[in-house]
Amino acid sequence: MAGRIEDYGVIGDLHTAALVGADGSIDWLCLPRFDSPACFAALLDDEPAGRWLMAPAGAGRCTRRRYRGDSLVLETEWVTPDGTIRVVDAMPPRGEAPDVVRLVEGVSGRVRMVMDLVLRFEYGGVAPWLRQVDGDVSAVAGPDAAWLAAPVAVTEQEDRVVAEFSVAEGEQLPFVLTYAPSHRPRPVPVDGASAVRATEDFWAGWIDRCTYRGGWADAVRRSLIVLKGLTYAPTGGIVAAATTSLPEQIGGPRNWDYRYCWLRDATLTLAALLGTGYADEARAWREWLLRAAMADPAGMQIMYGVHGERRLTEYTLDHLAGYEGSTPVRVGNAAAEQYQLDVWGEVLDGLHFGREAGIAPTADAWDLQRALLDFLEGHWDEPDNGLWEMRGPRRHFVHSKVMAWTGVDRMVRAAERYGLDGPVTCWRALRARIHDEVCARGYDERRGTFTQFYGSRGLDAALLLIPRVGFLPWSDERVRGTVRAVERELCTDGLLLRYRPEADGGVDGLPGGEGAFLACSFWLAAALHGTGRAEEGRELFERLLGLRNDLGLLAEEYDPRVGRQLGNVPQAFSHLGLVNTALLLDPGQGHDLRAGDTRSRPERHG
Repeated sequence: MAGRIEDYGVIGDLHTAALVGADGSIDWLCLPRFDSPACFAALLDDEPAGRWLMAPAGAGRCTRRRYRGDSLVLETEWVTPDGTIRVVDAMPPRGEAPDVVRLVEGVSGRVRMVMDLVLRFEYGGVAPWLRQVDGDVSAVAGPDAAWLAAPVAVTEQEDRVVAEFSVAEGEQLPFVLTYAPSHRPRPVPVDGASAVRATEDFWAGWIDRCTYRGGWADAVRRSLIVLKGLTYAPTGGIVAAATTSLPEQIGGPRNWDYRYCWLRDATLTLAALLGTGYADEARAWREWLLRAAMADPAGMQIMYGVHGERRLTEYTLDHLAGYEGSTPVRVGNAAAEQYQLDVWGEVLDGLHFGREAGIAPTADAWDLQRALLDFLEGHWDEPDNGLWEMRGPRRHFVHSKVMAWTGVDRMVRAAERYGLDGPVTCWRALRARIHDEVCARGYDERRGTFTQFYGSRGLDAALLLIPRVGFLPWSDERVRGTVRAVERELCTDGLLLRYRPEADGGVDGLPGGEGAFLACSFWLAAALHGTGRAEEGRELFERLLGLRNDLGLLAEEYDPRVGRQLGNVPQAFSHLGLVNTALLLDPGQGHDLRAGDTRSRPERHG
């Protein structure tokens, strides 16, 4: 059965990623790209849905594991009565074809190993035709084919490939799984040991460009590697996570497909990359953003496929039992069809941020921004589904209105600073009108806090972003009251919920609950710092770092009651929160790159 979410490490080739359990089993892999059907789907069911186990005979959880330096090359070790064995897992940056390399190394003694390869294409639904060709194994199922190059004798047993072998101290045995469409010739497999070294070299060269030298360097560098690992290299798009349908509540229905690119992440991603020295990656992400938004500025979606695909039809995989019985298992994401007003503001914020940071705009960028603002001007006062993709009725969400203001504000700034054309006087008036309405209708004078939506009794962690985008300064009492209220009403064991699902009669239209949202908890750490409670902010940040698994990875959420990670993994939003909060809290880095305005800088005391 699948391990705990925090039991998994990730390896990837900048096109897709695999999850490797602490028991030596690869339980999740989609080929050839992040959003392709999985050929290993045991993560969402059990081993018959597909997995690749490589471990000592009779062993369970490993003794220790680690990444080799700052890389996505994963080492897993077992200390057994007969000796110590190490399995090194890597996916070399994509060459001719995707390869998964598993290098078995004898550290001491002589250890008996087992390999169990269960390939199941189409999310565990299709067993391939297996045959041995020149000592290797071919697996074909419809459009998909894979080949296993193994240095030991293997046998076929009931639609799986198995082997038992011994490894002595100093020996290295490379296993290489290679994928290609079944109508194409077999790609030349990589040399396993050389591919592992080349993968280490790639990551060492990449992380050497990191400019962050602050107090949380290890955590920041690991998070940046995760973000790079979630990048689809051909287009520069960054997926939200490598998985689908890992639950926000064990046994519950809040199971979503996150293998797509969210426009909302744009400015946060640019801030994290540019704040740590990765201008090329920031530029590639900005170009992906431009291509996605240009297709139809008025009909812009909140998310797209890695190539910018619009159709992300949601359906369920009813043949899979779900992670620990959490159903339904979903593929695609119907939230792509929602109307979320804040995204227009997020995109305008991101494009302005890129210009401010020195990423040269394309000739069409300003025309696109004008088109996006035209839409905002005519629709900012409409209800929407909000940034949390509510599947209940549309509301006048305060965060959505604040981001509409942000989009207009960035256009005013761009026109004023760069002499770009546009009716700036009208834009200033629109900015003031939105600001006045939000302060009048989205603020509860009696409770001293902004609310989740106009007239709501509930709160929303996204309200913590009000000062970070420059809508109000950190010193404003309405901001300080909102931070206190959010902390008081949304904290569970010191970690922050996004909102209370039961508030206002069930605001999100879904049954069940969820864990604490890690990105929101990072926002709270930043808000505590910004409102003069710097030590409390650092303490919360340090606690959040302690929730990472032993490999430094974060999922979407955390359940403090049982001490488990929840949701899809590794989660870009969580790692973005880590990087950007470190940049804000660290005295050596010292500013909030996103807002780019003195109105959003934290208060300084003493």
